[in-house]
Amino acid sequence: MSGKKRARVSWLDRYSALLVAVVLIGAWQILVPLSGLSEFVLPTPFAIAKRIANDLPLLSAHTYVTLLEVIFGFFLGALIGIPLALSIFYSRAFERAIYPILVGLQTVPKVSLAPILVLYLGYGWAPKIVLAFMISFFPIVISTVVGLQSLDKNLVNLVRSMGANEWQTFFKLRLPAALPNIFAGFKVAISLAVIGAVIGEYVAAERGLGYLQLQANSQFDTTLNFATVVTISALGVMLYFVIDIIESRVSHKRDAAK
Repeated sequence: MSGKKRARVSWLDRYSALLVAVVLIGAWQILVPLSGLSEFVLPTPFAIAKRIANDLPLLSAHTYVTLLEVIFGFFLGALIGIPLALSIFYSRAFERAIYPILVGLQTVPKVSLAPILVLYLGYGWAPKIVLAFMISFFPIVISTVVGLQSLDKNLVNLVRSMGANEWQTFFKLRLPAALPNIFAGFKVAISLAVIGAVIGEYVAAERGLGYLQLQANSQFDTTLNFATVVTISALGVMLYFVIDIIESRVSHKRDAAK
């Protein structure tokens, strides 16, 4: 492959998502006026961007609340999920006892739990944080267990034959090998934590992006509704890439089998 062609392919790989987004937004901007739809039904991207710029202080204040709920819920999920995953990995009896419970809890729709959490925890921060925790907890546990189990047993036997104890094996071998899987779980979990926090705000809140969207619905303000959705999406994308940047600093990248 020539240098120019290789550079062109690399440029496309790097900016392909941006190009697709620009094409979709451009088509939206053009087709809405042509179809005769009013902004009440479907605002254009320009109208949404203008509304975000005009209401930036309002959106920022509610985003800050949702961000804190997501971060606290996510860190609570990691703080409990990783030790639980280690217990599952090192104890077959514990795995058999706890796995069915985890799967059962995961299958319960979190929307149905929100009113119950509000009943017991009130209208403050707690129900939103707990929902963010509950919805992000499971992928952290599963990805950590899968990452620990994916290590080649022959490699473990090799380092043990060289005199390494279990602590040395874990920190020098198991944990580095499991980090890509753990961070994959973190990326899924942080995105789900945003959903959990917003669901909690739908049920009972006086601040947050979910609350702001409900207010926009009650006032039939479609443009603000879309602006809130865009802000929620941007928050999730930002947190995802924060996790990705941290992963690039502490974990090695596996080459994809293509």
